[in-house]
Amino acid sequence: MIKNRKICDLPLGDRPRERMLAQGEDQLSESELLALIVGSGAQGVSAIELSRQILDHFDSSLFRLSRASLDDLCEIHGIGLAKATSLRAVFSLARRLSAEEARESFTINNPESAAPFLSQLLAGKAQEEFHVLLLNTKNEIIRNVQISLGLLDRSHVHPREVFREAVKSGTSKIILAHNHPSGDPSPSRQDIECTRNLIEAGNILGIKVVDHIIIGHKLSNSSRQFISLRQEALVDF
Repeated sequence: MIKNRKICDLPLGDRPRERMLAQGEDQLSESELLALIVGSGAQGVSAIELSRQILDHFDSSLFRLSRASLDDLCEIHGIGLAKATSLRAVFSLARRLSAEEARESFTINNPESAAPFLSQLLAGKAQEEFHVLLLNTKNEIIRNVQISLGLLDRSHVHPREVFREAVKSGTSKIILAHNHPSGDPSPSRQDIECTRNLIEAGNILGIKVVDHIIIGHKLSNSSRQFISLRQEALVDF
């Protein structure tokens, strides 16, 4: 009977945890870091070998791996729900950290400069999400609010939901944003109509809609990773 190979069976100098303690995490390979997350191997393979198989499954792309669904991960032999949820949790924390660092370090000098922050949150996601960025008087992002998840019809974006947190926060400026899971950020007719309706609602409330940014991602055939409706002059802001 084949037993699971464990990290503790490896020579001391080859164990990821010991190497990390001795040399620091930056000296570990991607497969070694993944091995620390998955914790154990599968039948006949160590955690490090399993981690290499995970990377190979996603063409050695951490971006593809970071956006993989639970079902995608569980297709890999040796990955069950426990390991899959651990991987999803780690990458979710990494995205939130990147977004937090971006938010704390930048001011919106022009509307499209919000794209790097939004890409950290939305690029490559399997479901469509609609977000609102609340800005202060210095054009700094004070809060990101997710309005909807898995949206299929932009007409379902109700002004009440979009402006609720802006009214509570007392902000006078917002940026609208959503992603296209296809990767192509080109706006649809509904995207443009929705933006116009929300601009009108904002004018009534005294809250300016600064821009609507649509996020694609680099794995698409599109040459662009985002589109600013303001920059493209598709809507009169």
